[in-house]
Amino acid sequence: MTTLPGNKQAGFSLLEILVAFSILAIALGILLNIFSSGVETAAVAEEYTSAVQIAETLMARTGVESALQPGQTAGIENDKYSWQVSIAPYELTLEDFDARSLPAALFMVTVNVSWGDGASNGNHQREVELTTLKLSAKSS
Repeated sequence: MTTLPGNKQAGFSLLEILVAFSILAIALGILLNIFSSGVETAAVAEEYTSAVQIAETLMARTGVESALQPGQTAGIENDKYSWQVSIAPYELTLEDFDARSLPAALFMVTVNVSWGDGASNGNHQREVELTTLKLSAKSS
């Protein structure tokens, strides 16, 4: 605060007010940027969570709703997530072991879920892939 000689009134100068408003504007801009980045990160995390849930559901259904057969199936979930399930025979390669003598067959199941985030700076494709081995009774 400045005081003028012979004047009993005191106050802020125009320059001091402009500097204070500039600092306030810069601080608010930084805070808004931090909050918007946090919201964007939360949205991406929600998309990944949904994709993993879809992949886990497809993985759990594989071999339960229908017999395990080599091949691929694909589809779209919630008009956003495209998925593909691949089933392939898996051969054990252990010495002194004949996998043909086992009463069960081993299959590798791979579930891939992908989606685009629809960003304005280009369409970024994201994906989640889960892989597991499942046993199935051999067909005679």
